[in-house]
Amino acid sequence: MKTLSVALPGREYDILIERGLLTQAGERVRAVLPEARKLAVVTDTNVHPLYYNKLKESLQGAGFECWEAVIPVGEASKNPGLLTQLWEGFMDFGLTRADGVAALGGGVVGDLAGFAAATILRGVPFIQIPTTLLAQVDSSVGGKVAVDLAHGKNLAGAFYQPRLVLMDPDTLSTLQNNTFADGMAEVIKYGCIWDADFFDFLTARPTRRELTEDIEHILYTCCDIKRKVVMEDELDTGLRMILNFGHTLGHAYELAGHYMEWSHGEAVSAGMCAAAQIGVRLGVTPPDLPGRISDACAALGLSTRITCSMDDYAAAIGLDKKSAGADITLILLDKIGRAVPRKMPRRDLLALLEETL
Repeated sequence: MKTLSVALPGREYDILIERGLLTQAGERVRAVLPEARKLAVVTDTNVHPLYYNKLKESLQGAGFECWEAVIPVGEASKNPGLLTQLWEGFMDFGLTRADGVAALGGGVVGDLAGFAAATILRGVPFIQIPTTLLAQVDSSVGGKVAVDLAHGKNLAGAFYQPRLVLMDPDTLSTLQNNTFADGMAEVIKYGCIWDADFFDFLTARPTRRELTEDIEHILYTCCDIKRKVVMEDELDTGLRMILNFGHTLGHAYELAGHYMEWSHGEAVSAGMCAAAQIGVRLGVTPPDLPGRISDACAALGLSTRITCSMDDYAAAIGLDKKSAGADITLILLDKIGRAVPRKMPRRDLLALLEETL
């Protein structure tokens, strides 16, 4: 088993990575919640028939009484209405602050369940059991939980760290190829912003089969990078902002597609390619770098360019949580493996987008 510790004072937790780990979930959760009697499990309509019964059997074997909430699959489930339904369900179940909430699924499930756990009874223990590549390498670690509003994505949320993250790479075997590729956009991002050798490792394995052979190493490397960043900057005011490489423009693409046309991974992939082009225009990024990123993403079938109107860019940039007043911080690269935050007036970024893309 591969183990990483996120050492936040008073909120330490482990990330456990091992094939078949789902069958050990009960004993692992019991170790961090020794007094809990009940566990509310939030999952979605895709994951429930695949993995819920296996998880439930393990949890019940460790003495937990389980309750399940099955939400519709997709970003649309991250809404205040479903959040309220979860709160009421937790109360009907008799959940107490000694009990816990577990998220079994991808990023949508983790975000919604995590925010529900953070806010019910002023906070109950939360367990992340991610089943998609994107959730395993990114959203399950670091404590960002949220729901979407009509004005934009993740605008109502909190920083709320889990008590434990359990990653079973075997759950990735049931992912569609496009969903696996979605997660790989975030994996490629880690190589771009932090580790050039890891980027080269990934580009030498351009197929899902090759990547799957080394999936535990990939999960470990990504989570190790993210935990280091989170331990230094939990609240996203400094170093953690580098994790947003590709996301500022990616959010514009998601918004333009009403969060339905483009997946998060496709939007981030195109956002990284666009940010690299802007970096070249500003003299920060080497001219060959956009092509290297584009090739890495395209090899996995990810979008490298998404058409977006200036109105959509303006709307997304105006709402971006990385903006401060009239300025916004865009994450650029000065080489593969090193991110450079660049603060600029939002109007200047809009002008650059119009000139560059």
